[in-house]
Amino acid sequence: MRPRPRQQWRKVADQLRPRLPKLATAVDEAEVDVLAYMDFLAAHRTKLHSTNSLERLNGEVKCCTDIVGIFPNEEAIYRRSRADGRR
Repeated sequence: MRPRPRQQWRKVADQLRPRLPKLATAVDEAEVDVLAYMDFLAAHRTKLHSTNSLERLNGEVKCCTDIVGIFPNEEAIYRRSRADGRR
């Protein structure tokens, strides 16, 4: 039997926790958003698999961050890659 998505999500977060606690915390916080598609009927879930909007956002972030290349601290990353398009 395949593990349920929420159980698998928590298992991955728990595996990350000892070595990468900040990443595990981010995974914990993202669970509700990432697994929101599970609230839809199974027949509708297959139509929700497109990642076009995510790929577009990632492309915009990459464009902004490629200009700088390196960042002095974590806050600088967030300032530079804001989703609102301001620089």
